[in-house]
Amino acid sequence: MKYFLICLMLLVAGNTFAQSGFPGFLQGTWKVENEETYEHWDSLNDQRLKGFAYEIKDGRMNVSEYLDITQKNKAAIYTASVVKQNKGQDVAFKLMRADSVFSFENPAHDFPKRVVYKRVSDTEIYVEVSDGKDKKFSYNMHKQHVNNIAKDAANGNPNYDKALAQKLGADDYGMKAYILVILKTGTNQTSDKSVITESFRGHMANINRLVKEGKLIVAGPMGKNDKTYRGIFILKDIATLDEAKELLQTDPAVKAGILDVEVYNWYGSAALPEYLPFSDKIWKSQP
Repeated sequence: MKYFLICLMLLVAGNTFAQSGFPGFLQGTWKVENEETYEHWDSLNDQRLKGFAYEIKDGRMNVSEYLDITQKNKAAIYTASVVKQNKGQDVAFKLMRADSVFSFENPAHDFPKRVVYKRVSDTEIYVEVSDGKDKKFSYNMHKQHVNNIAKDAANGNPNYDKALAQKLGADDYGMKAYILVILKTGTNQTSDKSVITESFRGHMANINRLVKEGKLIVAGPMGKNDKTYRGIFILKDIATLDEAKELLQTDPAVKAGILDVEVYNWYGSAALPEYLPFSDKIWKSQP
């Protein structure tokens, strides 16, 4: 929960774009004062930021949660998905006030219910986390320079290609957020072969369509197992788990209930999609 709160604070900053354009100051990496805990944010467009919270321990980065700030219909929403909590589901906070301070609130959440953010300067952020009453704490975060980040992570890279990293949407660690989908046997246990054949024909066609649209970068079956898992997808540039679930309903086999899905936030190499052009050159026949 500690790291969840940290991200929240950053998120609050994200709501700035609802009031004064895109919050460019939020992009980059921020360090919690007197702790080895960080948040990193990237801009996907003028209405969306993606981020994650992590700590550096023994030169290694351990991600604690995945973050998103999206402006929709004049409302700024911050969501956080804490690793190994809430079954990977998002917790959403809505921007309620943004004058000299920014307040994101979710009265139904246990704690926090409110996160108030104040931009102290271009390099410092003040955050107050509370239940909206007496229970609260506050802290400051400071913006980190790329050189300092590389030093902290003990991972300076002499082969770094800035243009390629920007093209792929990579963060300072060459990583980005994706959504992992596990396909499993659905509740529709029909034995009608024509229905099954037609559903899976549509399933394959939908896979090809999503690949062409740049939304699906990994797809493949799994071996026999006792969990009824059938295969996996990795989706990219999808804002939320709910958006991913909606997208998956375009798959005829999923829509018919022949396949069911589990969706999770996943963090991996931003270079992952680069294998796709080669994959089209190495197959001799299609299944």
